[in-house]
Amino acid sequence: MNSLWNILLATTLFLLLPLHTLASPASDDQPIARYSNGHTCLACVAVVSVIEQLAQVHNSTVEASMERLCSYLPEKLFLKTTCYLVIRMFGPDIIKLLSTDMNADVVCHTLEFCKQDPGQPLCHLYPLPKEAWKFTLEKARQIVKKSPTPEYSRSSSDVCSLPFLAKICQRIKSTIKNSVPFKDVDSDKYSVFPTLRGYHWRGRDCNDSNKMAYPGRRPDDWDVHEDSNCNGIWGVDPKDGIPYEKKFCEGSQPRGIILLGDSAGAHFHISPEWITASQMSLKSFINLPTALTNELDWPQLSGATGFLDSINGIKENSIYRQLRKRNHCNHRDYQNISRNGASSRNLEKFLETLSRNQLLDHPAIVIYAMIGNDVCNGKADPVPEMTTPEKLYSNIMQTLKYLNSHLPNGSHVILYGLPDGTFLWDNLHDRYYPLGQLNKDVTYAHFYSFLNCLQVSPCHSWMSSNKTLRTLTSERAKQLSNTLKKIATSQKFTNFDLFYMDFDFHEVIEEWRKRGGQPWQLIEPVDGFHPNEKDVLTCLR
Repeated sequence: MNSLWNILLATTLFLLLPLHTLASPASDDQPIARYSNGHTCLACVAVVSVIEQLAQVHNSTVEASMERLCSYLPEKLFLKTTCYLVIRMFGPDIIKLLSTDMNADVVCHTLEFCKQDPGQPLCHLYPLPKEAWKFTLEKARQIVKKSPTPEYSRSSSDVCSLPFLAKICQRIKSTIKNSVPFKDVDSDKYSVFPTLRGYHWRGRDCNDSNKMAYPGRRPDDWDVHEDSNCNGIWGVDPKDGIPYEKKFCEGSQPRGIILLGDSAGAHFHISPEWITASQMSLKSFINLPTALTNELDWPQLSGATGFLDSINGIKENSIYRQLRKRNHCNHRDYQNISRNGASSRNLEKFLETLSRNQLLDHPAIVIYAMIGNDVCNGKADPVPEMTTPEKLYSNIMQTLKYLNSHLPNGSHVILYGLPDGTFLWDNLHDRYYPLGQLNKDVTYAHFYSFLNCLQVSPCHSWMSSNKTLRTLTSERAKQLSNTLKKIATSQKFTNFDLFYMDFDFHEVIEEWRKRGGQPWQLIEPVDGFHPNEKDVLTCLR
């Protein structure tokens, strides 16, 4: 049993590492216990809800629905194994509770995955039971009191302390924290491995044993003997003896694209099929291992650096693909240096992962797009945590000075403004959330309130019923955008031109309406916060 428990802990740790940074902005002073407990509660309520709804959709027992859910999960990353282990540990109690019409909130509080701290409000997703909460909870506890379920502890000793896991745990943590590839033999910040900050995030390395061969560099001796910049062009034309790189790329002014962004830039996405029982099938979780090892981001499909077509067959029109279409010498020259929870305040912690050599590399187009987390956080009182215009000015100037010392001459930097996030509440609050669609019992207003209560909301201040707070947040976002605009129009740098662009989401909404769409379709349905990049890109074409 110990070995199985270690697998469960290791896999759970692996799954939670990316989840720990995605649902709420990163914060150095975030209380870890409260933060972690909130995500544990949220995960429990979501999973129990799916189990309950699978039983309802397929008119089956709770036990059969748990078996069905596990059967849908892939073997990779021990996901299926972990699911069966969880069923073995908690299944009997879940069956008893759901069989007595206890909802997911009651189940998770009974199993202590959710807790109501003294003096804190009761966090719940679903409508409260008709009977008093304390009475219902005590009744549920009596049901599982004599359960044969083994004792467990979610605060068990850190699995990463185990000798055989310590090294890989450290590397995974470092990968996520520092935004560098997990697998990079020559340490040039490029990889032949797709996920874990590999070539889904930046151009694929063409020679992982040669630190001087990587995307974006100027060709070494016109790449007569080997492909030093990984654009696939090298060798000599036997007809005239001219190197192919010289023939096709000389004078074409190659440019790479580099994104400095947050979760929106990384294309954060949770598939609705993962939590919607009526849509769930064997095909639903095929991409889950990839998503987990990419921190639930999909940079390979993003609007800035995407190079693959979306899984639903829609051809992406990313900036990188447009640059490559215009000039094939730009092949593989992209870097998505985005991070869930990133803002102007913490960019310096991973900005140094940017790969550009002033002497050896081509110029680049750098997009700064921290579009939310300077005004968004999950705190109970989010306003004091917002970045002030003065602090933003200082942060941006520090970033631009760093870029000026690392970018080749002839580069360009574009500062994106912040959107007006009031469209979130205005367009979603009265619609049913995916977990509430089957029984018409949970709206986005309920979902937002649940996240805010747990203090794990990606943006309490916009995802709130408090109109005054939403308005104040938009005013601060406008102030920060004006600060960015002021910097772009007043500051000059030796190695790049500086520009500013508004993030006018209202203009996107109007264009979407003209095409017959509804504004709510432009927002990710599961988190209710991020732009639905697929529809936004379609609208911008």
